[in-house]
Amino acid sequence: MQSKRRLHAHSAQTMLRRALAYVGLIPESRRPLRYYAGTLAVALGIVILLLPSAYTVEGPGPTQDVLGKASGEQVIAVTGATTHKDSGKLLLVTVNASGVPGYPVTNGEALVGWLDKNQTVLPQEVVFPVGQTSEEYAKETSQQMDSSQSAATKAALAYLKHMGKDVSGVKVSMHIDGIGGPSAGMMYTLGVIDKLTGENETGGKTIAGTGTIDAKGTVGAIGGIRLKMIGAKRDGATWFLAPESNCDEVVGHVPQGLTVVKVSTLDEAYKALVAIGKGQTGALEGCSAS
Repeated sequence: MQSKRRLHAHSAQTMLRRALAYVGLIPESRRPLRYYAGTLAVALGIVILLLPSAYTVEGPGPTQDVLGKASGEQVIAVTGATTHKDSGKLLLVTVNASGVPGYPVTNGEALVGWLDKNQTVLPQEVVFPVGQTSEEYAKETSQQMDSSQSAATKAALAYLKHMGKDVSGVKVSMHIDGIGGPSAGMMYTLGVIDKLTGENETGGKTIAGTGTIDAKGTVGAIGGIRLKMIGAKRDGATWFLAPESNCDEVVGHVPQGLTVVKVSTLDEAYKALVAIGKGQTGALEGCSAS
């Protein structure tokens, strides 16, 4: 019995050696497999790094001036009223995400993300439902963006009406490619208001921000705010409007040269924007840990 087991083991090792030699991992040799343990460990490690990861990797994404153009079209197009130009920029900020449906990431890329302080690595189930397809993911983020833009338009027109502006014939459409989700709502709203008022709200400055918005003008929390601040600073912003409900994530992570102002309503956001443009920022509040 023992001799048969030894024979089977020897045959198995011989077959394994031939297979490894065939793919070039070890040379043709009669040396025992344990001699090549280091080589095999490295090869196994490489294979593992190349396998699909169960994590998502997020990094600072592109920004977009909502007062400008994207792909040759106005990001915010207004009809039915006179619009006004602003000498500055209002930047919406984004996060680049890999490892979401349709954009796979390897274990190696996830490892690089762990080592990069400007990236965030999260389990996939934290970011999207288990089993969600790329089509379902794209549809969901697109619907969130459409809903965000609709709420932004309603909030902006209601705010302008409260300011005494006639918005009865105003129609707003928004255009931007490759961005989904609800987090640009506040900046879209500020952009509509800026275009329909004669005041140069930004004062020529580059001001970024993020936050959801509802039709009543409430600014809500978003994800990835640390990465979005990095992207804002990278693209020239010196001021950043952040949802008050995200302040715990902001404290201690603000890039040098960027000043954060917390807001919880559209009224606070617009008044902060005007104050920044005028250089009257002494009364503006930043984030503090709760």
